[in-house]
Amino acid sequence: MSNEETREFDLVIVGTGSGNSIPGPEFDHWNIAIVEKGLFGGTCLNVGCIPSKMFVYAADVAETIRGSAIYGIQAEIEGVDWPAIRDRVFGRIDPIAEGGEEYRVGTECPNIAVFKGTGCLVGERTLEVTDDNGQVVRISGRHVVLGAGASPFIPPYPGLEDVPFHTSDTIMRIDSLPQRLIIFGGGYIAAELGHVFSAFGCEVTLINRGDRLLRREDSDIARRFTEIAGRRVDVRCGSEVTQVKQRGDIFHVEFRRDAVIEMVEADALLVAAGRIPNGDSLGAQEVGIACEGGRILVDEYFRTSVEGVWAFGDISNVHQLKHLANAEVRALRRNLLVAEGEINAPMRGVDDRFVPHAVFGHPQVASVGLTEDAAREEGLPVVVVSKDYGATAYGWAMEDSESFCKLVAHAESRLLLGAHIIGPQASTLIQPLIQGMEFGQTVDELASRQFYIHPALTEVIENALLEF
Repeated sequence: MSNEETREFDLVIVGTGSGNSIPGPEFDHWNIAIVEKGLFGGTCLNVGCIPSKMFVYAADVAETIRGSAIYGIQAEIEGVDWPAIRDRVFGRIDPIAEGGEEYRVGTECPNIAVFKGTGCLVGERTLEVTDDNGQVVRISGRHVVLGAGASPFIPPYPGLEDVPFHTSDTIMRIDSLPQRLIIFGGGYIAAELGHVFSAFGCEVTLINRGDRLLRREDSDIARRFTEIAGRRVDVRCGSEVTQVKQRGDIFHVEFRRDAVIEMVEADALLVAAGRIPNGDSLGAQEVGIACEGGRILVDEYFRTSVEGVWAFGDISNVHQLKHLANAEVRALRRNLLVAEGEINAPMRGVDDRFVPHAVFGHPQVASVGLTEDAAREEGLPVVVVSKDYGATAYGWAMEDSESFCKLVAHAESRLLLGAHIIGPQASTLIQPLIQGMEFGQTVDELASRQFYIHPALTEVIENALLEF
């Protein structure tokens, strides 16, 4: 293909997740191309954070009903209308994705050209985009921003590639609930979707290689979560899958656990073994961009090893988190203008030392900073405090005897090193601790220099801090 057939742009953006927010008014004079192979809005909007949490909320309601007897309320679930649950979710989400695409291809964005198809790098700043009909367009940019995210990791289990299975990209749109569901994995995706399908009446089996679920969490949190999850679903930790087969409509999975071969059957399979960055599928390494296991390597300003090529979010960050990608793209869009001399200022990076995350399973888990084990491995002098929800008035009201907050602090500086919560509203309760870490407040300042509403659940945070 000749150079004359290559369309030239000032900026090429690959992926319409957070990258879709780059073209603001300050870029109106730039000629911009946007490449998207799937639905506009990226992973979070279409197959990740937002739809999964809408399902999770419905699952939480179901579990609340099931557990109402402890409060003297007699209630039961008469049925679960899966199509209604599913359509409520995607009836909200799909119009947003469609509207985002219509806006970018419409008259409101005359400087933007949208290319629907799979992009692959064929030069340092040149891509070929292949649409669903096999038509290929070659485009290049003075700047190229890679924000193509990550894809489900498919483990090499014997026989898995020969049978139909779901990932988190497809399972939420199925037409009917399976009676029995096998989930491969033990991380946040497996935990959240295991909660969803269990709450809606499916018999769920979690097959996990590790000795506990959520192994990247603080060890006390992971053990408690595994214990609680094991009461609702069939948890098979320490399992090595040896064979996956399909006979008729039934799936048979064999695995080795404690040197014994076991077998389970199900009506559907869900692979939830994590996600891997899409650098390899873009051909990044082939054009000289430094990569590591599909992850594109960048400096503190999101520049790759090839001049003019930038990357951010799940494709380049070890933390696959939407809120981090949003922060990165805000800095990156400024850095593009700095690189072009349109802003006379230094480039910006993102301080990710205190990036929090949450797992919306049952129970919720939220975490920020170092785990106790990680802090001790670094040789830091630590003080550790744990406080049960049940030690507060609101915890009594909830009849909660399992949830807790665990804090790890530096024994000398009195600064928080890490915070870990398991229980209802964990993703909200952790916020003041994130703020305290970000602004350098000691545990003493966090405990005493603000009011905690009595008898709100935030008192579990206050009580934990007062223990230092």
